[in-house]
Amino acid sequence: MSLQVGIVGLPNVGKSTLFKALTKKQVDIANYPFCTIDPNVGVVKVPDERLAALAQLSQSKQTIPTTIEFVDIAGLIKDAHKGEGLGNKFLSHIRSVDAIAHVVRGFTDTDVIRTSEGVVFDDVEVVNLELVMADLETVTKRLDAIQGKAKTGDKEAQQHVTILLRIKEALEQGKRIYDLPRSKEEGLFIKTLSLLTDKPAFHVINVDETSLTIDIATTHREPHATQLPDVVILSAKLESELAELPQEEAQRFLQEMNIKESGLDQLIRTAYDVLHLITFLTTGPEETRAWTIPRGAKAPQAAGVIHSDFEKGFIRAEVINWKHLVDAGSEAGAREKGLLRLEGKEYVMQDGDVCHFRFSV
Repeated sequence: MSLQVGIVGLPNVGKSTLFKALTKKQVDIANYPFCTIDPNVGVVKVPDERLAALAQLSQSKQTIPTTIEFVDIAGLIKDAHKGEGLGNKFLSHIRSVDAIAHVVRGFTDTDVIRTSEGVVFDDVEVVNLELVMADLETVTKRLDAIQGKAKTGDKEAQQHVTILLRIKEALEQGKRIYDLPRSKEEGLFIKTLSLLTDKPAFHVINVDETSLTIDIATTHREPHATQLPDVVILSAKLESELAELPQEEAQRFLQEMNIKESGLDQLIRTAYDVLHLITFLTTGPEETRAWTIPRGAKAPQAAGVIHSDFEKGFIRAEVINWKHLVDAGSEAGAREKGLLRLEGKEYVMQDGDVCHFRFSV
């Protein structure tokens, strides 16, 4: 399944620098707002140490990781929902992504123009408010369109008006719709609205290299730091430098700086968490491959990611945890130890499962 994460934030917070580092794709970067007008899209391989271990075990001819798409969206500014800056064009780009990585400025380079006078977490509120206001406009228009029909006694329209009024009240309080409780039926209707604040989001604090090992709340003296969901702290400048190095050299550099994982690894792990995704694997002489599925997916759904025929004709799945397979030394060894399991249609997939699917045609 494809996964697209939009990189958003105010102008000159380091979004395009981060994008270039993550994708190793050259994008236009300059020290002025709105340098990036059309969104740049880069496809990145998801690093997964399990693939190499399984490929070695199976002597696979090729290794295929799963991928993630990053979209570099030009900077929002205050009153973008009213058309300021590049206005609704930016908002429409955000509307198409699966999750939002909100980059905020935590570095202190006086040579880079700052479009906001606020501190880090004030900047967060500027962007959040723009998304809320854009959603409020969307909801108000939908209400105006269906209230007349609801007054005629149309039950579906009445139900939709009730939901819209709940959403409108939440937005007027500055709340994200993603956190709004809903039934399955309400969720299906809300999805049709394509609301910006109904997307999972996390925050990326772009700091100076020297701040990477310092607690962000202490660094910026911000009492609201712990209230932000899923914070990733990184240095876009450092990531850009690492992107130019061979992989082994970059890894040594990180170890010397006592950094456990790169910014890319942090972003992908956090994106997977907020989107509730997991990875299962297949391995054999031809290829070892990673596949992305929603957390909670059952075995037939996972089989369908490989090919729709696998889901339609699903019989059962032979499953083993990747580490158990590697430790056993071979599939035959794992079978002798009773580590391979046969699972049916109701089996809920687990992250790191290695599967062989059996199906009828």
